[in-house]
Amino acid sequence: MIRRRVAVVLTALALDAAFGELPNQYHPVAWLGRGAALFDRMAPHSGRRSAPAAGVGLLAAALATAIGVGQLGRRCSDTLPGWLSVPVEAALLKQAFAARALLAHAEAVREPLALGALDAARSAAARMVSRDTGSLDQALLASAAVESVAENLSDSVVAPLGWYLLAGLEAAFAYRAVNTLDAMVGYHARGWFGTPAARLDDLLNFVPARLTALLIACAGGAPRAALRGAWSDHAATPSPNSGWPMAAMAHGLAVRLEKRGHHVLNAPGRPPGPADIMRANHTGVLALGAALLLTVGAVYEGGRRWRA
Repeated sequence: MIRRRVAVVLTALALDAAFGELPNQYHPVAWLGRGAALFDRMAPHSGRRSAPAAGVGLLAAALATAIGVGQLGRRCSDTLPGWLSVPVEAALLKQAFAARALLAHAEAVREPLALGALDAARSAAARMVSRDTGSLDQALLASAAVESVAENLSDSVVAPLGWYLLAGLEAAFAYRAVNTLDAMVGYHARGWFGTPAARLDDLLNFVPARLTALLIACAGGAPRAALRGAWSDHAATPSPNSGWPMAAMAHGLAVRLEKRGHHVLNAPGRPPGPADIMRANHTGVLALGAALLLTVGAVYEGGRRWRA
């Protein structure tokens, strides 16, 4: 089973590298987002009892849908011949993660930033992060892009693929549903309504975030500094998870990452620039490659010992 899942992950990553994301009108995550937005408009957002109940209802509906779709997809792929079932399941798994898009979004910030086109870089950064980018200077724009690469390497790649390897399509789709809801309604401003999704997202990302920090440290040129920085600075962010990979990236690249009015990671570091966005992308690719090599090696070694 685990060998087949590793083959599916490798195939899904190849599909992602070759084709990227589906258009929004065909993407299951976009469908989930539209359904959640409709529920959001109708649900009560205030009150100690009604708002959490509505939040739990939204979360339960999203999880039931995601798990049901995952089960249906798995059963369909299981009925196919072996040579066809892996690419079919890989195509389904591809909808739960976005590696190529993450790197492309960062590059879309880097290119105009390198040319001094701050307005274009601000527009590109606004599509990548939730903060107001309208008045950010070069260092803060680069910081936003580097932070997003680090955080989303965990949220959008390592976590869904890890949950798939652990428990199959149902787990990967369930994780993607929770993470999407957290991005939509889990913010502090949504109060009790967003709390159920936010807390479950925190739980599901607990291990992936710390694993991603370790992978970033191993993939970069200063592993000790990255690990020490992740340990010392991770609590600077309000999230219990996102600070780990972001702090590892900040110290690994020796740059100061700042979200104005919220947090600073590696305060003594130099201000980041366009080249550091490229370095963050390279680190992310190497980190993912290292994770895959370790996974394949562990599966191979485990199979060899089992046969012995």
